[in-house]
Amino acid sequence: MTDLHTITLVVNGRRHTLAVEARRTLADTIRDGCGLTGTHIGCEHGVCGACTVLVDGEPMRACLMFAVQADGSAITTVEGLGSRAALHPLQRAFMANHALQCGFCTPGFLMLAAGVLAKEPDIDDDALREALSSNLCRCTGYAAIFKAVRAAADAMAKKKVR
Repeated sequence: MTDLHTITLVVNGRRHTLAVEARRTLADTIRDGCGLTGTHIGCEHGVCGACTVLVDGEPMRACLMFAVQADGSAITTVEGLGSRAALHPLQRAFMANHALQCGFCTPGFLMLAAGVLAKEPDIDDDALREALSSNLCRCTGYAAIFKAVRAAADAMAKKKVR
């Protein structure tokens, strides 16, 4: 019999109290326990970045973090970034700059970029490339992804959006 731990996560502003095994990843908990499937599970080794979410404002690989480690944390997933009625500037820029191909990596890139731009809104191109290099795109959409994040950063700076 596996021991369950009761944890509380605030995901996209909504409180979730869940009973999880100590070995359950945050990615699996978000998908299965909270019903939010926008967080993709790719490599399950922290290499690809498809599972990136914001934990207390910091980009984290949800496949490398146990849900019990996130107990009491505020988590933002791609579902919490914007809405159909009010897309986040990053979402608009990804669409406008054709930074979507198969779309599998997109949630991770969006959340990574959101975390990076929140901390460093005036990030220069070299630092932005370095930050984005931690996530993988199998469709080789890197140039369009970079262009989209740069466009979003510029738009956010003009409107003072974070």
